[in-house]
Amino acid sequence: MSILKQVQEKLGKPYHDLEFLLICLKETLTENGEAELASHIPWINDEDAETDPALLSEKHVQLCSLVFQLLNMVEINGAVQNRRKLEDEYSMSSVNGLWANCLQTLKEQGIDQEEIARMLTEIRVEPVLTAHPTEAKRSTVLEHHRTLYLLVVKRENKMYTAREQREIRQEIKLALYRLWKTGEIFTEKPDVASELRNVLHYMVNVFPEVMPILDRRFLQAWEEVGFDVKHIREYDRMPRISFGNWVGGDRDGHPLVTANVTSETLVTLRLNALVIIRKALTDLVRNISFSLDFSLADNSLKDRILRIREEIGREADAAIERNEGEVFRQYINLLMTKLPLDIKREQATALLDKPGSYKFASELIEDLKILHNSLLRFGAETIAYTDINDMMRLVQTFGFHTAHLDIRQNSQFHEQAISQLMHAASLDGEWYLKASEEEKVKFITSELQSNRPFTHPNMELEYQAQEEKETMNALSDHIEKYGLDGIGSLIVSMTGSLSDLLEVYLLARESGLTRQTDEGIVCILPVVPLFETIEDLRIGHLILKEFVNHPFTRRSLNYMQKINNESLPVQQVMVGYSDSNKDGGILASQWGLYQAQTNLALVGSACGVKIRLFHGKGGTISRGAGPTHWFIKALPPESMNGDIRLTEQGETIAQKYANKINASYNLELLLAGTTLATLLSRNKMTDRYPLSDILENLSVESYRHYKKLINHKSFLQFFSEATPIDAIEASKIGSRPVRRTDSRNFDDLRAIPWVFSWSQNRYNITSWYGLGSTLLNFERSDPGGFKRFKEAVVFDPLIRYVLTNVDTSLAATDEGIMKAYAAMVQDEKVRTTILDLLLDELAKTRKALEILLERPISDRRKQHYYSNVLRAEAMHSLHMNQIALLKLWRKQKSSGDFQSADKTLVRLLISINAISSALRNTG
Repeated sequence: MSILKQVQEKLGKPYHDLEFLLICLKETLTENGEAELASHIPWINDEDAETDPALLSEKHVQLCSLVFQLLNMVEINGAVQNRRKLEDEYSMSSVNGLWANCLQTLKEQGIDQEEIARMLTEIRVEPVLTAHPTEAKRSTVLEHHRTLYLLVVKRENKMYTAREQREIRQEIKLALYRLWKTGEIFTEKPDVASELRNVLHYMVNVFPEVMPILDRRFLQAWEEVGFDVKHIREYDRMPRISFGNWVGGDRDGHPLVTANVTSETLVTLRLNALVIIRKALTDLVRNISFSLDFSLADNSLKDRILRIREEIGREADAAIERNEGEVFRQYINLLMTKLPLDIKREQATALLDKPGSYKFASELIEDLKILHNSLLRFGAETIAYTDINDMMRLVQTFGFHTAHLDIRQNSQFHEQAISQLMHAASLDGEWYLKASEEEKVKFITSELQSNRPFTHPNMELEYQAQEEKETMNALSDHIEKYGLDGIGSLIVSMTGSLSDLLEVYLLARESGLTRQTDEGIVCILPVVPLFETIEDLRIGHLILKEFVNHPFTRRSLNYMQKINNESLPVQQVMVGYSDSNKDGGILASQWGLYQAQTNLALVGSACGVKIRLFHGKGGTISRGAGPTHWFIKALPPESMNGDIRLTEQGETIAQKYANKINASYNLELLLAGTTLATLLSRNKMTDRYPLSDILENLSVESYRHYKKLINHKSFLQFFSEATPIDAIEASKIGSRPVRRTDSRNFDDLRAIPWVFSWSQNRYNITSWYGLGSTLLNFERSDPGGFKRFKEAVVFDPLIRYVLTNVDTSLAATDEGIMKAYAAMVQDEKVRTTILDLLLDELAKTRKALEILLERPISDRRKQHYYSNVLRAEAMHSLHMNQIALLKLWRKQKSSGDFQSADKTLVRLLISINAISSALRNTG
């Protein structure tokens, strides 16, 4: 029996769908002159048509890549259909982590609907989309994927006749052919603008349509558990979701993100928000077709119509004349006319601030409230609480800015900029670079007594100072025109001291981003620390305490509290999952993050400040990925206050949000999980984490093991030769450089390509190394403590989350493939020394997890296990092909044959993409 048939027997329909797609692909290739290639499609060909991996052509590898993408697609669809089946056959609460399940849990905990409803207004969740170089597929390919997915879903519908099903099959074959003929890798490095277009696809085409789905599901879940919908039917009683964006604002080691790019990004985001709103208002005009003359409308609606006519002048006449006798439509036409857009041939083409046009989204919401209340008085309650609520929720979510643009820069860059500004002001900038932390803080604090900048507008500055000043000027100009709504935060990566944060206030002062108030000078934008390394996470709460208690920060927080109408001052803090893992390994990172978040939250409580945690997660396990609801459950209770941000990176964005049903599911997990964790944390006393001592000791020991490996004198040589890091560095995947500077050391390498490299060769050391030795030593030295730890695996969310993720990573780790890549290391002593260390630790980690988890993964996680079995059969030749290409490419480069090397690199990048598809992740 073939492996595909075996998996079909175990897991059912998704793998029958896979067979259907593969047969369609085989027919498509055969019909277009590729019969020989079609015989190499994995899993469906009777004869073994395997070619020598070293001789695999680009087409063979591209075919494998496409096949794995089809497998990923049917598995996603299978999960969607399984959730729908569970909800249909049992109840909405049968799916773990979603609204009904969470509300039922809260109800069983004795939390009544009134308390839940009060809490909902405090829920604020913000996914932040980034463009880190982890998406190996071009945006064009992603578009074709979306088309094919919809056809696969369409095929599920039983309403279609046999003839119509044949037509759907033909459409699927056409979609497959388009995918096949579309070049899959980036032959030119994408610019920031193209990355922004990719992010905007989700912002404009997916999320606006998902929002009503999310709200409907929430209302349905609320009623299903027996709650009264009157508590939550007003649009502002629902949990809030908004979106953030780093593309065009994240300049940490990214020279292509200039001030002009940031300015253009902010304008593009504003334009797209208005396009989203205009489209929704156009739909609203179509739907609200009630006959009611202006004279019969209620006074508030009539008064507002007359005022809008005065505000926008003659343009109002066309809006009113369009739907005579339909006052609600006339009113919506007027709202559309007030949008600050240039409309040509019924298309919004540019921003245009006309007399009387809206400046802020809040103005539009106030006008929509008038419409909502007028419809209630008219008797159209259903429309008021659906269509108009949806419209207000849309404006609440996207504003006039689509997503909040964060500005991130490295603390060292800021330090250099301050030094250079001091030089320009005839001060001793060299002194500043050499000064102690105490001296720096004293100097900055003194400077912040005055609103006087260091420089004047036309002064020539050195690079870092010029870049910072231009960036801050761009923000200042945008705020002057459009207000603060579109700007997120000023994030300081690699924050290691108080001065790293205070420096940003000086840079903001330079461009008019400070204000003189009665209490003193304040900064109008939030400054946010990003704690990334193990050490910075350890001391982060001490830095935060100094920062929020600094007079300038406290005044600024109070100022922003008033502007945003918050109940408490809010200080955002970002924690980095990627760099902490690269720095200290999986357990030290996870425990360090848990402790840091606990301590940061406690500082906030002690200082009367609400801490908004921003989780800098990646797309892989070692960079913080994992099931959303389990991730949230594993967060410290002290840190759960209903307010959370988290990054969505690279290929994760497409996996979660490429289709609307899956997008709705993932956003619902985030909203519902945050609500559940927040309410549970408030309704029970939380003592110190019960296994703190155990996890602290395990963390310290695993950190020691991990550091011993990466500090080994032969490790970097092994890494550079046994992984495709050099090919990844030469790839055209993302606009961002792989390294922050031109340095070639370990510290300068970004966490993403670091993880990417170890996943490509199936080592995955970033998600398990150091854990095995630590746990087995623990079992020997403290059997009682180990027993407590093992018992906690069943009920402790943190331990369960970490070990489940490690288990997932181990399932994708392959000793045979590891040895094959290690064979590329030329120095035999280096090769055997490091490989022996890795294989020994891998064996120990597998043994430790067998003891802790007891049942084999084939029983515990049937879907995951058999999916991996299926993938493994088709991956072997891809790995052997990549090894052959790496050897050839490196040889060509060393001999100076760069023309041949460039051609080989294209084939190598196709192989990287194929393996990424097979593994379902990159970095």
